[in-house]
Amino acid sequence: MRHFSAIQLYEYLSQLSESDEAPLLLDVREPWEFEYCSIEGSVLIPMGKLPAKLTTLDPLRETIMICHHGIRSRQMGYYMEQAGFKNITNLDGGVEQWAEDVDKTMKRY
Repeated sequence: MRHFSAIQLYEYLSQLSESDEAPLLLDVREPWEFEYCSIEGSVLIPMGKLPAKLTTLDPLRETIMICHHGIRSRQMGYYMEQAGFKNITNLDGGVEQWAEDVDKTMKRY
């Protein structure tokens, strides 16, 4: 599993061209957390529901794992790797670090 800081993820996403396939920004927090704040373009599949949803995801697609501080997302990233997913990156520091370093207007909790 790769790891990106919030700044690295922002720079990476900023460099993608329209012809590039955007990575799946997979947020594994709870619905109330996602509704409170989220990174634009991210998709919510709560941690507890992810195992049942794995068959709906492409194991070859680049997937960026997101949570509040980067711990739950790292755990689920390892889980996905064990299930055969090949291109997983964890957002270290999660949305908290994103709010600190990238989007200072994002609500924090």
